[in-house]
Amino acid sequence: MSAHGAPVPMTSAPCGPLSGRAEVPGDKSISHRALILGALAVGETRITGLLEGEDVLDTARAMRAFGAEVTDHGGGAWSVHGVGVGGFAEPGQVIDCGNSGTGVRLIMGAMATSPIAATFTGDASLNSRPMARVTDPLALFGARAVGRSGGRLPMTLVGAADPVPVRYTVPVPSAQVKSAVLLAGLNAPGRTVVIEREATRDHTERMLAGFGAEIATEDSDEGRVITLTGRPELRPQEIAVPRDPSSAAFPVCAALIVPGSDVLVPGIGLNPTRAGLFETLREMGADLTYENKREEGGEPVADLRARHSPEMRGTRVPPERAASMIDEYPILSVVAAFARGRTHMGGVKELRVKESDRIDAMAQGLRACGVRVEEGEDWFAVEGAGGLPGGAVVESRLDHRIAMSFLVAGMAAGAPVTVDDGAPVATSFPVFEPLMAALGADIRKGV
Repeated sequence: MSAHGAPVPMTSAPCGPLSGRAEVPGDKSISHRALILGALAVGETRITGLLEGEDVLDTARAMRAFGAEVTDHGGGAWSVHGVGVGGFAEPGQVIDCGNSGTGVRLIMGAMATSPIAATFTGDASLNSRPMARVTDPLALFGARAVGRSGGRLPMTLVGAADPVPVRYTVPVPSAQVKSAVLLAGLNAPGRTVVIEREATRDHTERMLAGFGAEIATEDSDEGRVITLTGRPELRPQEIAVPRDPSSAAFPVCAALIVPGSDVLVPGIGLNPTRAGLFETLREMGADLTYENKREEGGEPVADLRARHSPEMRGTRVPPERAASMIDEYPILSVVAAFARGRTHMGGVKELRVKESDRIDAMAQGLRACGVRVEEGEDWFAVEGAGGLPGGAVVESRLDHRIAMSFLVAGMAAGAPVTVDDGAPVATSFPVFEPLMAALGADIRKGV
């Protein structure tokens, strides 16, 4: 059962060369943050290129529920009239965050230091995911959370009436946890400090600075130390959302494995905390080049050209790179099947608690498609043999990235690959099917 109705099986068949421009949607991480920080600013923030997938639309609805005026002007153009730091109103209904772990955790952070209460829920996948990793540090500010056993949604969060600043070391690399603490720190007096032993994506820090917050980052013996001064007046901004590198991964990787392909993906955000996949692919021998490098909205951007790469080799992905590509391991494991030799992916325990257990989901699906896979608690390895037989029906497990990864696999497999439910793709990449079809893919609804 998909998040929003009956399952929608989808089948991807082997296709001819992929070619053309892949205009992927706006970056999901930046879209969430633009809406939330726009709601916490005073005045009108204008956003272009917003990702209009279900995850981000759920965040837009949540910001309305907290009192911000959020308007869709069409074509990815939105505006947010914010209520200011500490200005959230108590919502009159349950906040449904659908499938989005990023959305719910960041919104919890943004409200945790206001004297209001809100109840959060989501779909079956989100309601199975752990929330203690964010509610525990929010409790340090004075917030209180009551939810299901194991710290799961549905959950009510009561914000701190008299918040205090905190100093918090993130126990595992997580941009969501870091960002939730920083957003909570906005309405706490004094300085809130977050320490990361391993750097994670820094969109929140960049955007906070753009909105006028006093925020500083330095490297120390403890790790990356981020210091935020609380209770600023955030200034509204004009934000052009770069295209999402996590979405770009799918047409890029499809081009690398489908013979004869040549695909250009323009305007992709290449924030160094997000570009680990592309670095890894080039190490494997992928024909992947950056064109027209530039900066837009404080983020590095380039056009990516990907060509069929039949000589790719397996590699050992450094564990310290995991934070910069955590969402891309599913599609990387598909590419690894088309490389020659073993690709080992370690330091990826976080994949166990994503929209699904992504290590298990990819391992089971790849095995069903005829690929040798080994796995441990925080690692998995794919034995590449230059391709995969396919011909299987695999479970998407309500996980958009699992569904898209196996649909890409089917484009170059020996036989079609079917995912039991492709509906979750709409949460992050609503135009995936027509975009890939325009490049030459053969994806159809049904088995």
